Amino acid sequence: MEPLLKITTVPLKFEMTVNNARLEYNNSNAQLEISRDDGGLKIKSNPIKLDIDSFECYNSVNPTARTSIKDAAEKGKMAAYEATAAYAREGKLFLNAKIGEDVISKIAASKTEVNTNVGITFTPTARPELNWSKPEIMIEYQLDKLNFDWKVMNGNFEFIPGNIEISITQRPDVVIEYIGSPIYVPPSADPEYVPITDLRA
Repeated sequence: MEPLLKITTVPLKFEMTVNNARLEYNNSNAQLEISRDDGGLKIKSNPIKLDIDSFECYNSVNPTARTSIKDAAEKGKMAAYEATAAYAREGKLFLNAKIGEDVISKIAASKTEVNTNVGITFTPTARPELNWSKPEIMIEYQLDKLNFDWKVMNGNFEFIPGNIEISITQRPDVVIEYIGSPIYVPPSADPEYVPITDLRA
């Protein structure tokens, strides 16, 4: 009996390309740029400056509201201190009084004494504050400048690594082919069918 199937094996085929590593060098040209900075003469002068602060001087003649309140508070404080001292003196006189001594007359006489200190003052009581800064002069001279800018471009080295390229030209495969004659079902459908006769019948 002949085989009915034909099996064919298709092998794998590929191509391999090897690129060797290489070093490439690119050369370039040098460049020179020249620029000029202009010099010159510079003169800077600062005259004397006078600063007059007359706040305290004006405040002593015509005080501000803040100064008036502050002075009134100081006068009230001094009056309280003087009253406390007077009460202390009078209390001391009463404590040290002797029998028959007229302490009240002494206290009344001390209160009727005339104060000879009239407190003459001259205004303004403060003088203006004067501040000044010293004059100065500055002379600066600069020569012209030439700037040379060399641009030397170094060569560029480029390393290209090697590589391996693999391309598949034929994929592996298995081809199964039927090489037998057709099988008919039922067998009588075969055009070459020959019926079998039973000779024993």
